[in-house]
Amino acid sequence: MYLSHAKCLFVLLFLYPGISALAQTTANSSNPTNGHENDPYSKYGIGEMVNANNVILKGLGSATSAYENPYYINSDNPASYASLQLTTFEMGMTASTRVVTGNLNGVTTSYTTGTASISYMQLGIPLSRKNNAGMCLGFKPISHIYYNLIDSSFNTPIGTVFNSNNGEGSINYAYIGGAGRIKNLSFGANVGYMFGTIRKTTAVVPIDTASTNRAYIAQYTNFTRIGGIYWKAGAIYKTKLDSNYTLRIGGTLSIQQKITEHLDAFQISSYNFGDTNANDTTSRLVNAKGTLTMPTSFSIGVMLSKNDKWNLSVDYTSTMWSGFKSTPDTGMVYGIGNSSSRFSIGGELTPNINDIRTYSARMTYRFGMYYGTQNIYLSNTTIPVYGITGGLSFPIKKSTSHLNTAIDIGRLGLTTNNLLQETYVRFSLGMTFNHIWFIQRKYD
Repeated sequence: MYLSHAKCLFVLLFLYPGISALAQTTANSSNPTNGHENDPYSKYGIGEMVNANNVILKGLGSATSAYENPYYINSDNPASYASLQLTTFEMGMTASTRVVTGNLNGVTTSYTTGTASISYMQLGIPLSRKNNAGMCLGFKPISHIYYNLIDSSFNTPIGTVFNSNNGEGSINYAYIGGAGRIKNLSFGANVGYMFGTIRKTTAVVPIDTASTNRAYIAQYTNFTRIGGIYWKAGAIYKTKLDSNYTLRIGGTLSIQQKITEHLDAFQISSYNFGDTNANDTTSRLVNAKGTLTMPTSFSIGVMLSKNDKWNLSVDYTSTMWSGFKSTPDTGMVYGIGNSSSRFSIGGELTPNINDIRTYSARMTYRFGMYYGTQNIYLSNTTIPVYGITGGLSFPIKKSTSHLNTAIDIGRLGLTTNNLLQETYVRFSLGMTFNHIWFIQRKYD
């Protein structure tokens, strides 16, 4: 029976990329993007960085550096795998909506957009009866890109034109991780394959109908494909303060790494002669090979816990985006700042995990908050991000498995200096299944 469970979950792990690609998106009638989540800030770099932590950690404001739990997987710090006591499978999805607000010709304008998709899948396996080693297999998104914007309009010799900008794509990560513990110190690493495709298009489009006989569209498109090995390491130090309280100090590090990149770039002109359209490829660059340099990132945090009743975590994360580069597509660094950072705090409470009469006492309640800056720098302005989070875990009868929920309400950007502000709500739903696998029975 254990083997059949394992086969099912391994199949799901390998099917995950296809499941994610088929996820449906939704939007209301005010959204001009026909059902996709139109995120203007995903235009820059490799797109908007995705929070791919599990639902439990999202409810804690993503304070992850020192968090470990024997029944949950913290893939953000691989050192936590050493604490796993049971084979654990986790899968989650996120539904989000955002209101994008900006000033257009002095008038405040906004639209609403949203999406829903599977957000991660991971399988953790303890490797030792002494709970001092573990491993994890997983798949999660790194970033996503979808935007559809009209940048500006102006008069030219062929009449009034506007700049149209649109793009789509994603970067994903499939990985295997391992961890071990020596006395009070755990250490681990994730090693995997980062891959994805990005398309970005800019077009100059005429809108003056009086000049239609001599109008043309100039379109510039870049197709970027990346793929390469990427790793991240972590450590957690655990010490008992007394019989009830435990202190953990954790940190992660991923140094600057180069990923193989291929670029196809096209410039196309479309001429309108009134009754005939003519297309002409005026410039073409095919399969230009180079490297995408991912920046150095680190985090540090502490977690104070009282047995299995409550814990409180504080976390700081920073990424040195000044090291971000693309050799075939030098324009990818436009709008990217020198660094990004985030300060997070989160806590969880389980009133009485052993109360067999009161279900609400066995539930886990979470809260969190965060504040930081994004990796985007526009109009001499650093883009801020901040929000509050909450979550609940519902235990499944006669097991350590849980149904988990989280909500994240936040704000990204600001409306000054001709910038945009996004107010978002993200609701996450996940399942955590625990089971005993690969442990030899003592008695038949």
